[in-house]
Amino acid sequence: MLGILSVREAVNIAEQKGFDLVEVSPNADPPVCRIMDYGKYKYQVSKKAHDAKKKQTVIHLKEVKMTPKTGIHDFDFKIKHIKRFLEEGNKAKVNVVFKGREITHTQLGRDMLERVKEEIKDVGVIEQQPKLEGKSMTMVISPIAK
Repeated sequence: MLGILSVREAVNIAEQKGFDLVEVSPNADPPVCRIMDYGKYKYQVSKKAHDAKKKQTVIHLKEVKMTPKTGIHDFDFKIKHIKRFLEEGNKAKVNVVFKGREITHTQLGRDMLERVKEEIKDVGVIEQQPKLEGKSMTMVISPIAK
């Protein structure tokens, strides 16, 4: 703590000690500067940024496709995949695709998505309700926060 100095005095003191004058808080009145090794300071800042990036998690959106005529065994198998995706911390997009004239019976697809909702209620929560888009009905499920 050297107190309030002019810029010229502070630079001279830093040069005498063999360090750099680094502005820490430019918005303060008067601006706060510190006498330190600038290379070491940059290295520490980059290490903090690297560690913060290492700790953050990336959430992927995994997609599962079905049709209104998907069998019971296939349905159970796809539910198992959805549960695994959610347990890994990823979101799951369930897509019921209507082929040909199946589009006239959208209630079958809605019923299938309701069954999916019942099966995964212990590991996931519905982020986007079932919505008909063209020839497919989609629903997005996100994992329950732990």
